[in-house]
Amino acid sequence: MVKFHSEKISEHVTRIYGLAGEQMYLVEGAQKAALLDTGSGAGSLRRYVETLTDKPLTALLTHGHVDHAMGAPEFDTVSMSHKDKGIYKEHCGMEVRKGFLSQSPDFAQVTQEDYVPVQSAETFLDLPDGAVFDLGGISIEIFDCPGHTMGSVCMLLREERTLLTGDACNTFTFLFDDSSTGVTTYEKNLQSLKARTEGKFDRIYLSHGPGRDYPAALLDEVIEVCEDIKNGKVEDAPFEFMGKKARIAKATRKDGSRLDGKLGNIVYNKARIGE
Repeated sequence: MVKFHSEKISEHVTRIYGLAGEQMYLVEGAQKAALLDTGSGAGSLRRYVETLTDKPLTALLTHGHVDHAMGAPEFDTVSMSHKDKGIYKEHCGMEVRKGFLSQSPDFAQVTQEDYVPVQSAETFLDLPDGAVFDLGGISIEIFDCPGHTMGSVCMLLREERTLLTGDACNTFTFLFDDSSTGVTTYEKNLQSLKARTEGKFDRIYLSHGPGRDYPAALLDEVIEVCEDIKNGKVEDAPFEFMGKKARIAKATRKDGSRLDGKLGNIVYNKARIGE
C-alpha cells in the first residue's frame, strides 16, 4: 500500500509528501480547505487528506504534469489552467506515470490497483489569472507564470505571506520541454510575477526538494540566471531526464544544489534561448 506522510508547517498549512518526494499543500481556512496539487496518483491521497481535515475541499493544480495532477480524479472539484489540458492528457499515459514513479526507491511496492484511474481534464474547472479562493480568513490568489508549461500558475497565500511557485520557479527549474517557453519569454513572465507580487510574500514553497521554506530572493536569483544564460555566463553542464537532453545553467553538486551557494537554477534548451 502506498503511504503518504505530512508535517504541519504553519497554523493553516500542512505539507504532504508523495511516493516520489513530490510535495502537496493542504491549506485550511475557517470554513473551507484547498489542496494545492495532487501528486503522482499513486495511492489514495483523498483518503489521507480526509484524516487531516473534514472541511469542504477543492483541489487547485499548479500545472498539468504527472507529479502534480495525477491524483486529481479522486477529488470532486478540481481547477487547473485549461492551457495545460494537452499536457495533462499526455501525462495520463501509464508509461509516463511509471517513468516518474520509478525514481522512488519504493516503486517496487506500487501495484496496479494503487494507480488512481484516469479522468479527462474536460471535467476540471479553469484556473484563470487573478482568481481568488476565500477559505475563511485565508485566501489564495492565482498568478499566471508560463514557462515550465504554458498553463503554470503560482499561488499566493495572502495572509500567510507565502508564494507557492510549484515548478514555475524553483532551485532546478525545468525549461527544456517542447511545451515550455524559451528563456527570454520565461524571464519576462518572471519579471511580471515579481512586479505583481512585490511586497506580498516573505517565503516560497516548492513542490520538490528537501521540504523547507525558501526565501523570497529565490525569484530574483532565477531571473538572474535567465540573464546569465542570455549573456553566456553559464557552465552548460549536460543533463538528461526521461530520455530528453538539455543543459544546466549553473554547476551543481550531486544533490542538485549550486556549487556557488546560490539557490536558483535552470535546465534549458540552448536552441530556444532567444524565444
